[in-house]
Amino acid sequence: MSNEKIYRTISHSGGASLALGIVVLVTGIVSGVLMIVTGAKLLKQKYQITF
Repeated sequence: MSNEKIYRTISHSGGASLALGIVVLVTGIVSGVLMIVTGAKLLKQKYQITF
């Protein structure tokens, strides 16, 4: 395998890893925000529950 092919393979692999990392980061942030909002709504409506 030539050095150019190895370099190209490594750069594609690095780019894919970077893109996947960004997607995972954004997904984590969005799901965290949604969990906080949902939890706040549940706490706000807690007083309506009667036993």
